Amino acid sequence: MMYRPLADEIRPASIDEMVGQTHILGPDGLLRRIIESGNIPNMIFYGPSGCGKTTAANIIAESTQRTLHRLNATTAGIADIKNIISDLDTMLAPNGVLLYLDEIQYFNKKQQQSLLEFIENGKITLIASTTENPYFYVYNAILSRSTVFEFKPVTAQEAVPAVQRAVRIMEGRLNVRAVLEPGVLDTICAGCGGDVRKAINAVELLFSAAHPENGEVRLTAADASGVSQRSAMRYDRAGDDHYDMLSALHKSVRGSDPDAALHYLARFLEAGDIISPCRRLLCIATEDVGLAYPQIIPIVKACVDTALQLGMPEARLPLADAVILMATAPKSNSGMLAIDRAMADVRAGRTGPVPRHLQNVHADGTGFEREQGYLYAHDYPDHWVRQQYLPDALKNARYYEYGQNKTEQAAKKYWDQIKEKK
Repeated sequence: MMYRPLADEIRPASIDEMVGQTHILGPDGLLRRIIESGNIPNMIFYGPSGCGKTTAANIIAESTQRTLHRLNATTAGIADIKNIISDLDTMLAPNGVLLYLDEIQYFNKKQQQSLLEFIENGKITLIASTTENPYFYVYNAILSRSTVFEFKPVTAQEAVPAVQRAVRIMEGRLNVRAVLEPGVLDTICAGCGGDVRKAINAVELLFSAAHPENGEVRLTAADASGVSQRSAMRYDRAGDDHYDMLSALHKSVRGSDPDAALHYLARFLEAGDIISPCRRLLCIATEDVGLAYPQIIPIVKACVDTALQLGMPEARLPLADAVILMATAPKSNSGMLAIDRAMADVRAGRTGPVPRHLQNVHADGTGFEREQGYLYAHDYPDHWVRQQYLPDALKNARYYEYGQNKTEQAAKKYWDQIKEKK
């Protein structure tokens, strides 16, 4: 008899058996009402692995009278699509075809376009799934003909019924009674990281590793921790999770929350990625702390250099110092706002020639620059003299506004006092 994975055997056959996704599959959820109506539109299921996308598609397939075809875009091609299309208008598919296309983001534009004609005339009902943001990866013409449903990671609490059911099935398979140490279920559910499939696989591994005695198997908390180790990590250097974590790290430092910032840094380090947080920390130093604490820039650069030289596990130390220092430092984005305003003027064509007295001359050092009318600031008290530096078309432009922090306000007070005297 062919072995059947527990995760496949336990797959829910009805909406009520599914865990999580109450926002779309709950009693009044939109997707639930669509499934119950029997009028299935083209849909795209977007969400992480193991959250129920394929299960929902299977349930829809059971409730429709259309022939079901399954394709995985990682291995399928145009020939597979043509084979499906050849079934249309035949005895094999009298009511059209329901196509479940997994990982649609791996289909290129031409492959996705090959489906359009048949989606439009209703002969193919498409249910596509993707772990990546469909608005970045799915062809616009497909998107415009589909309804997108976001599937969210399953919480540890929501995963409990599925794990309990998995334990019961394994007891029946092996004809044993499971004795669970305290904390086993919680460890498995917490360790699955929102992926129910991982949690089910963990149960299967626990039973496989246990040795039955007198009709019982003991599932220990230590073994549960072992099979769940690092499984809560969701990380793909080229995927949405990567950029979501970078964004969360950045916004946590900007929001002056050192604990959250350390959490997201730890997720990068546990995934073995040092480069990504290093680059982002250098950006944060100038974008969000900036002139409120200008010394932060060489400090963070030194921390990053040290981390890259040390490697893990020691790299965590200077990077943690950099994160905590920036999260607890005063903040200013005045530099970023100033350069963005200046660049906006340049892009809009508001430039003009460099004033004559600022132009370079070949007779530097001969005194000719004085004939241009240039005033050498160091020749004047306080090393400042009033003169125009911007082009005539922008002579009254103001790009930089002093930030409301001690450092920039001290600089403002200093220059206000000097300029008011002149």
